[in-house]
Amino acid sequence: MNGRLTRLAARLGERRRLTDPLLAALVPVAASSLALAGLTAWVGTGNAGSPARIRVTEGRVLLPATGSSETAAFFRITNEGGSADRLVAVTSTDAPGGVSLARHRMRSGTTAYRSSIDSIEIRAGKSVAMSPYGVDLTVPAPAKEWRSGDLVHFTLTFSRSGRVTLPAVVVRPGTVAFQQ
Repeated sequence: MNGRLTRLAARLGERRRLTDPLLAALVPVAASSLALAGLTAWVGTGNAGSPARIRVTEGRVLLPATGSSETAAFFRITNEGGSADRLVAVTSTDAPGGVSLARHRMRSGTTAYRSSIDSIEIRAGKSVAMSPYGVDLTVPAPAKEWRSGDLVHFTLTFSRSGRVTLPAVVVRPGTVAFQQ
């Protein structure tokens, strides 16, 4: 009887040496399969989103006032994709010095102030319409005079979508309506 128990214990020991590694491997395989199934369902329902698709239109630069060292530029930025993006930099070879992003805020009464900002978020499926009442670009006025109808070229750099280069038309202040 003692010999039978010894043989039985030996066989059970051999089985454990075979089944323990298989069970140890089964846990990560099951977890990975479950994660893959969840991601497949998420993508299948359209909730995973698509890359940001940026479209920039309606470029305008206000004609600088006589003697003014800077002016403002405005664009409409539309994100037709499924993921947010950020406008992180703007340059212009037609304007001396650096173009900066700014936000305008109203104080009590009729006064406003401008503060520099680092970036502008463009949410998925949304638009940002730059205006004197929100975000805009502060542009140094050139030494040569711009005239109404001139084109000023800008390169807008987005964190995910890269660079978009396009012209903005110089317009006289008061000739363009902005949303508040």
